[in-house]
Amino acid sequence: MAKQTGLPCALYCAGYDIGGDTQSFALHGGPALLDVTDITQSAFSRLGGLRNGTVDWVSYMDGAAGASHAALSPLPTADVVTTVLIGPIAAGCPALSQTSKQIGYDPTRAQDGSLTFAISDQSNGFAQEWGVALTAGKRTDTSATVGAFYDNGAGQSNGAQGYLQVFSFAGTDATVKIQHATTSGGSYSDLITFTQTTTAPGAQRATAAGTVNEFLKVTTVTTGGFSSLVFAVQITVNTTAVVF
Repeated sequence: MAKQTGLPCALYCAGYDIGGDTQSFALHGGPALLDVTDITQSAFSRLGGLRNGTVDWVSYMDGAAGASHAALSPLPTADVVTTVLIGPIAAGCPALSQTSKQIGYDPTRAQDGSLTFAISDQSNGFAQEWGVALTAGKRTDTSATVGAFYDNGAGQSNGAQGYLQVFSFAGTDATVKIQHATTSGGSYSDLITFTQTTTAPGAQRATAAGTVNEFLKVTTVTTGGFSSLVFAVQITVNTTAVVF
């Protein structure tokens, strides 16, 4: 378990930036431990079972438009995408995302009158996926843009998963892509193309199979035009073969 308080981190949920309303968070993850000790053994023997992951946090009460109450109080029954960036916030900083079910929005009123809420986002489908941020937290594009490259250190051959958080949008449409190349100044091709954005807030997960080249960049394109897109992107590049 990792617990975070006080450092410059970020917490995004379903296209809402709620880090400014978050008192603390804790990350729990990994496979369940299955006890398979048999009668010939003198100590515990365990195997890894079902993978799981949880992001728990404490939220302040904030009723402003686009703040934590608007994000969390509907208690959605559908999956939500949760993303945590471990600061200092920059392209390449550690990032964790998961497809989650939101459990609870339970208030606690302290003796001093403060009101906080406990939330638990429990992974559903893919467990937790650690990677790196490809945008320095939230990025704002006012037209189709080719972002700066990020050097991931080496190419890999086991595919990748990308996560997109869209906080606000004005325009007709925008499509966010993760592109890759073998050299920083080389020819970039599409690696992951997220579903076209026409509204906000929202978040999504997308995947790519096969080779992931060393150099990565985030690019936005459009067919009908847009004037503002505020978003964040994470990538998880697999170093070993994965099966979902």
